[in-house]
Amino acid sequence: MASTTIQNAPSSSSSPSSKPQPKYEVFLSFSGEDTRNTFTDHLYHALDEKRIITFKDNKDLKMENPISAEILDAIEKTRKAVIILSKNYASSTRCLEELVKIVECRKGGLKVLPIFYHVEPE
Repeated sequence: MASTTIQNAPSSSSSPSSKPQPKYEVFLSFSGEDTRNTFTDHLYHALDEKRIITFKDNKDLKMENPISAEILDAIEKTRKAVIILSKNYASSTRCLEELVKIVECRKGGLKVLPIFYHVEPE
């Protein structure tokens, strides 16, 4: 089960040609080993306080193999992906699978914000 912030979105009329509204404002991609109980948890709670609908997987969901349909669906239904690049991010198959999906969704307009957490960008 994923942790999400719930917020009532204002209703708006949409034309048949308009895109459906995203389910999430932000998707957090992170290495649980590095940041789950520190930076990512603090970021999630700060977004929650601002009533920003955020997808953050829980520990059990993260361990599923292969990557769960719920995570892939969440990436497809979000406006912005925050990628928290930490020491073990690139060593995690889960993180790399999320990253591949995020890159695919960029073509559809997904905005991506990388955060370098205790690593140097090269």
